Amino acid sequence: MTLVPLPNLPSPACSTVLEVNQLTVRRGQQATLQDISFNLEAGTDVAIIGPNGAGKSTLVQSILGILPREAGSVRLLGQSVSANRPIPAAVRHQVAYLPQNFLVDRRIPLTVGELVALGWDKLGLQLPWAQRAVRRAAVKSALERVSAGHLARKFLSELSGGETKRALLAYCLVRSRQLLILDEAPAGLDVRGEADFYQLLYELKAEQGWTILQISHDLDMVRKHCDRVICLNRRLLCQGVPEMALAPESLSATYGPEFVRYRHHNHAC
Repeated sequence: MTLVPLPNLPSPACSTVLEVNQLTVRRGQQATLQDISFNLEAGTDVAIIGPNGAGKSTLVQSILGILPREAGSVRLLGQSVSANRPIPAAVRHQVAYLPQNFLVDRRIPLTVGELVALGWDKLGLQLPWAQRAVRRAAVKSALERVSAGHLARKFLSELSGGETKRALLAYCLVRSRQLLILDEAPAGLDVRGEADFYQLLYELKAEQGWTILQISHDLDMVRKHCDRVICLNRRLLCQGVPEMALAPESLSATYGPEFVRYRHHNHAC
């Protein structure tokens, strides 16, 4: 089945946070992403969906300059991003990235408070005393905002999955951000923990005015919360509002017809 790309939504009267133009990423002889183009407008919540191996995490990591690209361009907050040079600090501080799996070497005695402080400035120990006091206050405020003040002195290796997610959200909050990039952020949580995570995330989005780009397999969450959806399977198959991008023909083109039949059967039960 050939899917005609869905029309883009009209851009709201706001600035463009992210511009991806004809992005191609190749690993060995295989193109893991081919000719990907889309924009992300300020204040919107955009989901990237697609099957395993579709290149979703590769796309996010290439946007951040973690992975090199063969062709195309990325502009983040008006600045060009490449894997050959670090993102300027002024841009880096405006972006928070929550990976799918946050792995911590249990031998590293890093506390929650110290992790959150890294979100303020990785060179914080070199700050003047007055600025260090501001930093400590920001860490305390961020942890309290996510109901994790009691975790400040706990080591990361001691945290449950839900506590780790709260610590990472505090990391995002410790400094004002414009963009959150989430790679299946609630992975590893049970149903209740995932619901709590999303409730807190969207409370903070409304409060902070965040723009969100997230990878998700939870199509019901995407339909409920997201403004736009990008359907990806090595190529950008379609993009648009959830009602269009999550229609059966779009999902069939992205995941295959068996997925649509399975999903229809389970929703009918």
